[in-house]
Amino acid sequence: MESGAKKWFIACMAVLLGSILLMVLVFWIFDPYFHYHKPFSFVSYRLYDERYINDGISRHFDYDAIITGTSMAQNFKTSEADALFGVQSVKETFSGAGYKELSENLDRALKRRPELKTVIWTMDANAILRDKDYTEYEGYPTYLYDDNPLNDVQYVFNKNVWYHGVLVNLLRTIAGMPSTTFDEYSSWEKATGYEHVMANYDRWEDPAQEAPGLTQADVEMVTGNIQQNFVDLVQKYPDTTFYVFYTPYSICWWDFMIREGMINYYFEAELIATKMLLQCPNVKLYNFHDKYDIITNLDNYRDKEHYASHINSMILEWIAAGDGLVTVDNYMERFAQEKQYYLQYDYEKLFQ
Repeated sequence: MESGAKKWFIACMAVLLGSILLMVLVFWIFDPYFHYHKPFSFVSYRLYDERYINDGISRHFDYDAIITGTSMAQNFKTSEADALFGVQSVKETFSGAGYKELSENLDRALKRRPELKTVIWTMDANAILRDKDYTEYEGYPTYLYDDNPLNDVQYVFNKNVWYHGVLVNLLRTIAGMPSTTFDEYSSWEKATGYEHVMANYDRWEDPAQEAPGLTQADVEMVTGNIQQNFVDLVQKYPDTTFYVFYTPYSICWWDFMIREGMINYYFEAELIATKMLLQCPNVKLYNFHDKYDIITNLDNYRDKEHYASHINSMILEWIAAGDGLVTVDNYMERFAQEKQYYLQYDYEKLFQ
């Protein structure tokens, strides 16, 4: 009797161990966030959930260029960037990110991939006036960002990863579906136009009193933000070219800054950032705030900030052609023209 119980126990343990090993093998093969290996050609992958998958893309994909940024970069097409710049690019966007999150992700990618020589990077205007450590998100999957195998149990035995990742990729593979392309990854197509922008714009009825400008504490905050999250990074990797651009928000965003009494704050902060980035020889800084025909045409926008995908395509073409490049010789003239235009614009005609 005792011998039979022992055999039964050993058999059960063998089945349990075999099941766990099979489970781990299946997980390793389909590896939805590319934590362990590059994608297999015979697996169909769904690229989604940026904060989980981007680090795996950095680790294991073949590329020499990255397109990164907030939701303002989600509609970029890597196929267009590859053709224009002669690169092999991946897209790693983080919706709602502050400068720090983007900078830290780039730092991890650049450490792992010395051949990464081209970075196309959004510089959202609404993030300049923030603390250098600003973040909108908590609960990051840091177990995916490090090289500690012990905390991978949070990945391998995570029911959400199994349900939304492994099983989805398994079913896609069985169905013969193609993998998500980087042109499709994180991209969105939503209705644009005047009525959609205005439906999402809660305009202040009475404008706030215009603030006089940055305080010393504000100057230190902006300087620290740009220094930590841009300057320190690009100086660390002098052989990489960083194409950084100010995102062209719609005219309603400029109206919003005026209604808040913050437009002079912004102008001073932008000037500080511009001067700092122009001191970095491997940064090519672009400013598209003078694309007035684009910015004042609300058919290009779904809200006061987000432009449609055809604007992303135009941005790549502008950068490749050097259109909008800011230099030591032209930045003050460009800045003066920008400031004059947005301070003197007749915003009331938008709402009549």
